[in-house]
Amino acid sequence: MSLSPLNQRRLANFRANGRGWWSLWIFLLLFIVTLGAEFLANDRPILVSYKGELMVPALVDYPESKFGGFFASTNFRDTFIAGEIEANGWMIWPPVRFSYGTVDPYIAFSGANPPSWMLSRETICQRYPLGVDDPDCVPGNYHYLGTDDRGRDVLARLIYGFRISILFGLVLTAASSVIGVAAGAVQGYFGGWVDLIAQRLIEIWTSVPSLYLLLIISSVIAPSFWVLLGILLLFSWVTLVGIVRAEFLRARNFEYVSAARALGVSNLTIMWRHLLPNAMVATLTFMPFILSGSVATLTSLDFLGFGLPPGSPSLGELLAQGKNNLQAPWLGLTGFFTIAIIMTLLVFIGEAVRDAFDPRKTFR
Repeated sequence: MSLSPLNQRRLANFRANGRGWWSLWIFLLLFIVTLGAEFLANDRPILVSYKGELMVPALVDYPESKFGGFFASTNFRDTFIAGEIEANGWMIWPPVRFSYGTVDPYIAFSGANPPSWMLSRETICQRYPLGVDDPDCVPGNYHYLGTDDRGRDVLARLIYGFRISILFGLVLTAASSVIGVAAGAVQGYFGGWVDLIAQRLIEIWTSVPSLYLLLIISSVIAPSFWVLLGILLLFSWVTLVGIVRAEFLRARNFEYVSAARALGVSNLTIMWRHLLPNAMVATLTFMPFILSGSVATLTSLDFLGFGLPPGSPSLGELLAQGKNNLQAPWLGLTGFFTIAIIMTLLVFIGEAVRDAFDPRKTFR
C-alpha cells in the first residue's frame, strides 16, 4: 500500500528529526520487550520438560502433584521440586529469577540490599545455608539492581512497572482522545447554543478539583487499574476538546462543506469524512504529550499512595521507597532515571510528530 504524496512528505519530515525517529524505535523496543515481562522476570521457569511432557510454567500454574508434591501450586525454587525436575528432564529459567512480588527468603529481613554487582560472590552467598557451595547461590538468583525494603527484586518490579505505566498511559490516551474528539467535533460543527451550553458545562466540570475527588473515591472504592483509569478519564478527555472544536469551527463554513450540505450529505458523514481528517492533524500532534502526562499522573498518584493497590509493581511506589530509604540510593536513582528516560523519549517523539504535520517545514 503506497502512501500519498502528503503522507510521504510527513514521513520524511518525521525521519528528518533524528531525535524523534530514534526515540520512537527505542520506545517501541522497550515497550515490546516489557510486554513479555513474564519471560524476562519470573519465579517460574519459562519452559519445563518433565518425563517427556513439555510445560510452560510462566503462563500456566501447574499443581505440585505433577512433580511428586502435595500443594495446589508449585514452587519451582524449592530444592525438592528443582531436583525432581533435573533428574527427569530440564527447565529453562528467565534472565531474572524473581517476579515483581517474589520475596527473597534469604534477605527478606535485612531490608534493602545493594545490587549484586556491588558485592563479591562470597558476600552474596553468605546468606545461603551452604554458603558458596549452595546450589541456589547462582548468578541467576542475583539482584542486578538490588532489592527494596521488603526483599523484592528491583529489576523485576521495574520491568513490570514499566509495562503497567505504558499500558495505562496508552489506554487513557486512546479513550480520552476518542471522547474529546467527539465532544469537540459536535461543538464546533453545530455551534450556536450547542457550543455555548457545552462550553459552560466544560468550564464547570474542569473547575472541580480532580485530586480531591480522587481522594474521596479512593476512600470508598478500593483503587485498581480500571478504577483509576475511569476516574482520570473523567477529567482527561477535555484536553483535546478545544483543539478539535477550533478546527471544526474554522472549517465548517468552507465551500466544500457547503457543497456537501447542498448535495444532501448527512451531518455525520460530513463530520467524519470531510472535517475530521483536518482535526486529526492537531490531535495526533498532541497525543504523545498526552501519553507522557498520563504516565506522569499515574506515577504521581502511586508516589502519594493513592494509585494502584499495595504490592503492585509501580514506578511511583519505587520512587516512594527511594524517598523512605535514603540509605539505599539505588531505589530512588532507578525510579528517577526510568521516569526521566520515558518522559524524554515521549517528548522527543512528540516534537517529531509536530514537525511531521507542520506544513511550513520541509526537510531534505
